[in-house]
Amino acid sequence: MDEVIRKRLLIDGDGAGDDRRINLLVKSFIKWCNSGSQEEGYSQYQRMLSTLSQCEFSMGKTLLVYDMNLREMENYEKIYKEIECSIAGAHEKIAECKKQILQAKRIRKNRQEYDALAKVIQHHPDRHETLKELEALGKELEHLSHIKESVEDKLELRRKQFHVLLSTIHELQQTLENDEKLSEVEEAQDESMETDPKP
Repeated sequence: MDEVIRKRLLIDGDGAGDDRRINLLVKSFIKWCNSGSQEEGYSQYQRMLSTLSQCEFSMGKTLLVYDMNLREMENYEKIYKEIECSIAGAHEKIAECKKQILQAKRIRKNRQEYDALAKVIQHHPDRHETLKELEALGKELEHLSHIKESVEDKLELRRKQFHVLLSTIHELQQTLENDEKLSEVEEAQDESMETDPKP
């Protein structure tokens, strides 16, 4: 960029093209004022008109460029505002999408938990079947309780009978022992009577 400006300054000499034209116009005006002949004055006059036309054209071109730059700046401002609005809208959409993502993650987690619970529940019978099983188990428990009571009653009866039997056996044994003792006593008496002489 600096190299381009340097070259333009070297080519223009006195500066930009407009400054050079104005300087040439002033010089032409001075020459026209100091011109001696009418032909030379007319040629200087034509040159001045040509230079003025070039200056007016350049000035008009500069004004048009200036207006165009203003319109471009307004357009850029408008585009900048639109971009700012778009960026703000994008930020809002991003925030909304983040909320939706969090909600979707929560829903997915809940669904996974529901699926896990459903699998666990499927392994167990439903309430109706469970109540039926509980009712059947209650009846079976009641039946077993009756059986237990009956067995306990029989066991108590057998215990009493066994006790009576043991008592009877004991009495029988005592009676046998007594009988055996009596037999021994009688035998002893018989023997003693046999050994005693008769009178």
